[in-house]
Amino acid sequence: LRNKMAEVSVIMPVHNASNYLNETLSSLLFQSYDGELELSIFDDASTDSSMEIVKSWRQRLESRGIRVIPSAQSGKAPKGVGYSKNQAIMASSGQYLCFLDADDVMHVDRIKLQHATAQQIYKQTGQHCLIGCRFTRDPLGSTDRYTRWCNSLDEEQLYTQAFTAFGPTLIQPTWFCHRKVFLTAGPYSEEDGGTPEDLIFFYNHLSRGGLLHCVQEELLTYRYHLDSATHQINRWTIWGERVRALEKFILCKWDHFTIWNAGKQGRRLYRSLQPAHREK
Repeated sequence: LRNKMAEVSVIMPVHNASNYLNETLSSLLFQSYDGELELSIFDDASTDSSMEIVKSWRQRLESRGIRVIPSAQSGKAPKGVGYSKNQAIMASSGQYLCFLDADDVMHVDRIKLQHATAQQIYKQTGQHCLIGCRFTRDPLGSTDRYTRWCNSLDEEQLYTQAFTAFGPTLIQPTWFCHRKVFLTAGPYSEEDGGTPEDLIFFYNHLSRGGLLHCVQEELLTYRYHLDSATHQINRWTIWGERVRALEKFILCKWDHFTIWNAGKQGRRLYRSLQPAHREK
């Protein structure tokens, strides 16, 4: 077990997730995927029983052939989600990376279907792809409008709406990709907890001609709660990242453009642009 390289590494950052970990790890244990699998889990200064729970699951997971690679930082202060993901990836060996938040639950076929899709797209295009999937929310009905929007995007809209959304058009907890995608677009930003590291990575991937794909099945239960790291990110920080990406990847190529039917959002967009782009 310890000397084998995995085909898929499940990447899980953990900070005080003891209320959710049993269900999350159970969803990993019962995956239908039958290839080489490992869990690389990084503890970011948890003060609860998170790592004791991980230890209690280790024998069950490894008896199923899932190698467990725990690591942690030695400080008392959390260093953030971006840092934790980077550390977990560095400790892992898999060709493919499956991202799993410590409070989410994978549906039984998630890894199998996303892995097969990744291989199929590479065979067809010769490019590695960032792959997501549809998801359900827990509690059911929370962020209902956002969930319906995410789950309804077609392949073209994954690209065309990348600068209009308050986050990536493929939500980060559903991401699955070849390691080369991470090596090309990463690592994750390790700035303070208010940094949208997933959105920055997403735009880096697109800027390098990266492909996007969403598996049109609900393969993850995405929890909504006030302790989530998502709530640490200010919406205007996300707005700033979107505007910078729009200028860098789109507006710099245009001689002129119109902000059509400009209401409050349109005026805010205009004021957020660099002077050179306002003049266009």
